[in-house]
Order: sequence, then C-alpha cells, then structure tokens
Amino acid sequence: MHRALSIAVPAASTDRLLADLAPLDAVIALSVSRGASVKPPGDVIVAHVLNDGADEVLRRVEALCPQFSVATSEVSAILDPDAHDRVLRDVDEALWEEIAAGLRHQIRVTPNFLGLMALGGVLASVGMTTGGTPQVLAFVAASIISPGFEPIAKVALGLVLRQRVALKLGAQAALAGYAVFVLTAGLTFLLLRWTGAATADDFTGNAELGRLAHPTAAEVLFSAAGALAGAVIMSAYRRSVIAGALVALVLMPAAATVGMALTLGRPDLAAEGLERFGLDALLVVGLCSLVFGIKQVAVHRRRPLL
Repeated sequence: MHRALSIAVPAASTDRLLADLAPLDAVIALSVSRGASVKPPGDVIVAHVLNDGADEVLRRVEALCPQFSVATSEVSAILDPDAHDRVLRDVDEALWEEIAAGLRHQIRVTPNFLGLMALGGVLASVGMTTGGTPQVLAFVAASIISPGFEPIAKVALGLVLRQRVALKLGAQAALAGYAVFVLTAGLTFLLLRWTGAATADDFTGNAELGRLAHPTAAEVLFSAAGALAGAVIMSAYRRSVIAGALVALVLMPAAATVGMALTLGRPDLAAEGLERFGLDALLVVGLCSLVFGIKQVAVHRRRPLL
C-alpha cells in the first residue's frame, strides 16, 4: 500500500510547500485545490506518496507550515509509467501517526473493548479445564477475540516516543481490560463447577497449568517470537494478522489462571499465573520498544506530528 496525503494549509504556505515537495522522488503525483479548505481555511494539497517518502513529506509540512491539517489514506496502487521502477521498490512501513491512531482505536476503554476482553476470559477459562484440540481452539479463539496485545504495545510506543499520554492510555487500557478478563475467567470457572461441566481437578491437574508455571527455554522463545512478530506487524502496517502474535503468547491462559485460582482460594496458583503473565507482558514491552526504537533511528527519524 502507498499513501495519499491530503494536506490543508493556509494559502500563504501553499506555494512554498509545493515547491519543496515537487522535487521529492517519493512524491509521485501532486495537486492543489486553491481555496478548497473551509476548516481550516486555505488550500488543499493532495500528494500521492510512496511509503519510503511519507515521513519526509510530513517532516517538510511541519517545518514549512505554521498551521496544517493532514489526513492519511491508503492507495492500493499507483500507476505511473515514468515512476514504475520507483513504485516497485517501495517499502512496507507505517507512519508513526498511523500506528498511534490504530492503537488508539483498539485500546479505547469502551463497552466494546471490555466486552471482547470479557468474552476472551470466558473462552480461556473453558480452555484451562479441557485438553487437546478443544483447549487449543479455546486459547486461539480467546487470543483472536481479545484486544490484549495492543494496550501493552501502546506502553512500548509511549516509552520510545517519550509520550506520557500514550504511556498512560496504554497502561490504563491494559489494567482495565485484563481486570475484566481475570474477573470473567473466574466467574466462568465458578459457573462451570456449579453446573458440573468442570471440576477443580480439571483445572489444577491440567497439563497447561504446569507449563505456565514452569516454562522451558523453548516456550519462552516461542513467546518472544510472538512479541517480536507483533511489533513488526504493527510497524509494517500488516494489522490484519496481529492476532497471530497474541496466539503465540501466553497472556490469555496466564490471565485466566489468575482468576480461576482465586476462586479456589489458591493464591499460589494465582501467583504462578501472574508471574507468567508478567513475563510475557515484559517481552511485549521490551521487544516492541526494541523494534520501535530501531524504526525510529533507521526509518522515521522524527517524532509524530502530534
């Protein structure tokens, strides 16, 4: 995907910005509509830009225009015979602003967000009382349904970009979301025991519980690969496959273990679940920070516009 940047600027800044953007090889097409912007008042410049030059365009907008409004959108294809080879060499990178906007949408503590976390807690709790294929399906479903990766990744983004607001929003969403997840997992386990669908031994004797409490080096590596993949997926604008990263992690079953163990009065098991959850959460924060930091130094080399 390439980019279309719709830039509204005061009329006094238009010609200077056009002159600065036109020589850029990454700007494939450039047009202007004089007086087209009502709010804010001014002109509208539309630039069809390759991913590898979008940061430079925004850098120049910020430097040359005291006032501006920018909207980004995806362009499926750019067809230009003169720029054919340049288009073919384009890269898959997301802008900081797009990453931040995507995360902001995913981690808003709304009834939808909390409802999905609650449903994930139900599925993970069922998974912790079963085995084999049903358990795998339950964990995968919980990981796909629950927006549990994004709040922790938002914390990493806030750390790398030194944005206190992003750090605060990520932490708040993670605390609220996983609190609901843990509570729902515990209540689901109570319901399963009350209806006779599961027993305490189905949980305490589950093989998955032992793997959570005593992960091998291979299992930790598996989680690390998932955390690293999630960071690359976000920074490469491949959001449709982000669920795969959460499936590779053990955040869901570990969080469910905490709630289920507390209903049994087993703080020792709850502590083991919390310890494994903390390990995977730290992997997400650490490895996302590493990837985002590398992207900042090697690709973007700028702070977000806002």
